[in-house]
Amino acid sequence: MAFRGSFEFTLDAKNRLTIPVRFRGPFADGVTLARMRDVSDCVSIWCTPVFDAYVTSLLESCHPLSEERETLARFYGANAHDAELDAAGRVIVPTRMLATAGIEKEVVVNGVTNRLEVWARETWSRVNDQLTAAVKEIRPALGNTA
Repeated sequence: MAFRGSFEFTLDAKNRLTIPVRFRGPFADGVTLARMRDVSDCVSIWCTPVFDAYVTSLLESCHPLSEERETLARFYGANAHDAELDAAGRVIVPTRMLATAGIEKEVVVNGVTNRLEVWARETWSRVNDQLTAAVKEIRPALGNTA
């Protein structure tokens, strides 16, 4: 399933985030919340098997004895958290992840093809403006005109 769309939510007092109803099915095999190495202002929400495959592919792209491989393994090991959806379709986002991303209560949940991203609403507004400007400069390969 590809995750698409943008949804506004408010975290409750226990830092529970409601996952949009149409996205809950893929999370039946587990939920992994993680920081991404290239974006520090959001928390990513992955289906656990997809996250595991993503990290494995990153690690396999590095020499098995390299410092880069160990750095990636350490980063994703320490900055990921396994969770489950509760009966109401909510997931608890760890306080340290929220703090690192500058997220308090008002959030935007965006679909990003293979994952969801949780952003503070104000931060997302700024980032989305930057994305809108940047996407205009991207020239698709020949034959891709979307």
